[in-house]
This record gives sequence, C-alpha cells and structure tokens, in this order.
Amino acid sequence: MADITRRLGWRHLRGTPTAHIRHHRSGQLVHDGPGLSFWFRSLTAAVSEIPVDDRELAMTFHARTADFQDVTVQATVTYRIGDPALAAARLDFSVDPDTGAWRGTPLEQLATLLTETAQEHALDVLARTPLSAALTDGVSTVRERLAAGLAAQPRLPDTGIEVVAVRVVALRPEPEVERALRTPAREQIQQEADRATYERRAVAVERERAIAENELASRIELARREERLVEQRGTNARREAEEQAAADAVRADAEAARTVRLAQAEADKVVRLARAAAEQEREVGEARAQARAAWLRVHAEADVATLHALAAMRVAENLPDIESVTISPDVLTGLLAKLGGAGSGAGGAGA
Repeated sequence: MADITRRLGWRHLRGTPTAHIRHHRSGQLVHDGPGLSFWFRSLTAAVSEIPVDDRELAMTFHARTADFQDVTVQATVTYRIGDPALAAARLDFSVDPDTGAWRGTPLEQLATLLTETAQEHALDVLARTPLSAALTDGVSTVRERLAAGLAAQPRLPDTGIEVVAVRVVALRPEPEVERALRTPAREQIQQEADRATYERRAVAVERERAIAENELASRIELARREERLVEQRGTNARREAEEQAAADAVRADAEAARTVRLAQAEADKVVRLARAAAEQEREVGEARAQARAAWLRVHAEADVATLHALAAMRVAENLPDIESVTISPDVLTGLLAKLGGAGSGAGGAGA
C-alpha cells in the first residue's frame, strides 16, 4: 500500500522499490516507475501501484485419479508482474488518493487466475494416472505439467504475469485410502520388525545355548579335574600311609631291637649280679663255715668252766635291757623263803 500524506488539498506519495507507480493527470501519464515520490492533486490524479516483487501463491485443490480416487494436491507458484503497464491495463491496480489502498482486489484476481490454470493442468494429468503411480511419481509429473501448462498459458503473458517457479509440496489421497495404503507397508514393516525380533531372539537363544554349553563344559572339566584331584589325594594319602607304616615298622624294629638289647643287657647284668651274689654268698658261707669251724675248734679245746662262762656271757648279751625291777612283798617273801631254804640245806651239807 502506498504511503500518502495530505497537505491542504495536495497529496504526497512515497513509493517503495518493489512497487511500480503510474500517475495519470487528466488522462496523461505523468509519473511511471518504481520507488517514485511526488506531489499531486487528488481531484485530477489517477494513481496505480503495481507490485513488481516475487510473490508466493500457495494453492490446495482436489483431483481424481484414473481409478476414481480422490487426492489432494498442495503446490506453490512463484510469480511476478513483469510488465506493470500491461498489468495495470488489464487489472485494476488503482489506489485511493487519500488512503493509498487499492480500490479493487487485483492480487486476488491474479491468484484465482493462477490457481484455476494450475488446477486445470493438474486435473488433466491426474485423471490419466492411477493412484499408485500418482503417489509414486505424481509429484514430479504434476510439477512438470504445471510448469509447462503455466508457461504455455497465453493469458498470463497478456496480463503481464511471469511464472518464476512451480513447486508441488504434496500429493495425498483421502485419509481412509491413505490408511488402507499404509496397512500393507505397516504390515511389511511389522513383519520385518518381527523377523528382526525373532532373529534377535534366536541369536540370544543361540548365545545362551553357547554360554550354557560353555558352562557345562567348564563344569565337566572342573568335575574331571576334581576327580583327578581326589585320585591324586587318595594316591598321596595311600603313599603317605605306606611310608608311615614303613616308618612305623622301622621304628618298631628299632624299638624291638633296642628292647632286646636292653633286655639282653639287663639279663646279662642280672646274671652277673646273680653270679656275683652267688660267689659272694659262697664266699660268705665258706667264711662262716671256716669261722664256725674255728669256733668249734676253740670250744673243743676250751675247758667246761670257760664254756659255761662264755655261755653266760652270750646269754647276758642277748638279754633285754632292765632299767628297773619292782618286787612285790609276796615275791620277796617267796624269794626269801627260797633263799632261807637253800641256806639251810647248804649248812646241813657242811655239817
């Protein structure tokens, strides 16, 4: 929209570099070009503003394929006004001298023209294309057809329109058809996922089996080694017992020999002692016999009185020690009586 300033019946217009201004005064073209700035009187002026920049026109329309399936086409057409004078002559780009706004809707007219033209060519190409082919190669096919159709449309150059680019964003079927078409692909993807899952599980099972076999082999090897260890321990224990028995036998033989030697020595000692005791006893007996013989010779040669004296002495030697003697009156009377009787007898014998 043009920038217009009002001053006491005059108007000042300031354009932009992307807007082509055409100013007519009393039917004569006074100003013509982009980015103009000038004063004018609103009562005698006719001003048009034609945009010359590139513009994007997004369009969406429905079409039907060769197999009677509805599809939605989303496309974008980039265009510009290449001949502003021709466009201003064919379309109403005049602006209000007080506000700078367009009096009509020229851009909407251009959009309708481009949309209908593009839709015509898209419908024509899709009507001869099955849905599967349209979904597979339809985007490029429709884009090429739209570009060729818009370039060959005579009304666009006659209106001063130049098509810069054509882009087809998407070509989609109805939601129900799209879901139906997605089902086989989803099933295939699900089957691939299931197959991958099964393969992964199979690999996991195979690995678990390998691990189990390794563990079992390890256990078998461990059991075999334990068996060897037990056998070796038994062999070692048996060998140790045999060596211990041999050592015990050697010790027993040595102890028996030692005991025999000690017993033999003890027996020899006892024999020697017995012989010595017997010899001593014999010698003592001989000595006693000799002493007895000597004693007997002495007594045989001695007189009777000497023998009586020796006997008394021997009796006296063998009597017990008498420390005190208690004589009762009865014993004393008896002794005295015996002594008296003995004296009387002796006196009578003397007489």
